[in-house]
Amino acid sequence: MFFFQGLTMGLAYVAPIGMQNLFVIHSALSHSLRRTVVTALIVLFFDISLSLSCFYGIGSLLDHLPWLKAVILGAGTLLILYMAYGMIRQVPDALTLKGQPASLGQTVSKACIVTWMKPQAILDGTMLLGAFRITLPAAEATTFLTGVLLASGLWFLSLTGCVAAFRHAMTPRILRTINVLCGTVLMLYGLHLGYTFVQFFQI
Repeated sequence: MFFFQGLTMGLAYVAPIGMQNLFVIHSALSHSLRRTVVTALIVLFFDISLSLSCFYGIGSLLDHLPWLKAVILGAGTLLILYMAYGMIRQVPDALTLKGQPASLGQTVSKACIVTWMKPQAILDGTMLLGAFRITLPAAEATTFLTGVLLASGLWFLSLTGCVAAFRHAMTPRILRTINVLCGTVLMLYGLHLGYTFVQFFQI
C-alpha cells in the first residue's frame, strides 16, 4: 500500500510539464535515442538526489522539533492544493524546441540547473515529501520513498521513449491532458493531508 502510494504520488508530482520535462522533451526532439536516454538518466540522477534531500532533510528536523509537524502539514496541504489548482488551469504553449544538440557537459550542467536551481522546486519537494513523511509509520518510510523514486525513473524514461517514438505527435492538448490528470491526483492527496492536519489537533 505504501509503495503504491509513493508511486502514484511520485508520478503525479513529476509528470506535469515543467523545466525538467521540457528539458527531456527537448533532448528527445533534437538528439539520437541513445543520447536522449543518457540525458534522461542524468536528469533522473539529479531528481533522485533532490527527492532524497527533501525527504530525509525535513525528516531529521521533525525528529528534533515535533511542533513543526503541524506547520508542515498545514503549509503542505495549502501548497499541494495550490499546485494542483495551477496544474489543472495551466494551458501549455506549443513546443518550439528545435535547436543544436548540446554537449554532454552542457547536458549535465543544464540538468542540474533545471532540477536544483529553482528555490520553488526545493520548497515544493520539501513540503510535499516532508508532509507525507509525517503521516507514514517509521518502518514504511523507505517503502514509500522507493515508490517515489521508481516513479521518477519510470516517468523520465517513458517520456523519453514516447517523445522519441512520436516526436511529431506531441501537441499542447496532450500536455494539457497530462496536467489535468496529475493536478487531480495531487488535489486528492492535498485533501488527504488536510484531513491528517485536522486529526493532528484531535489527538
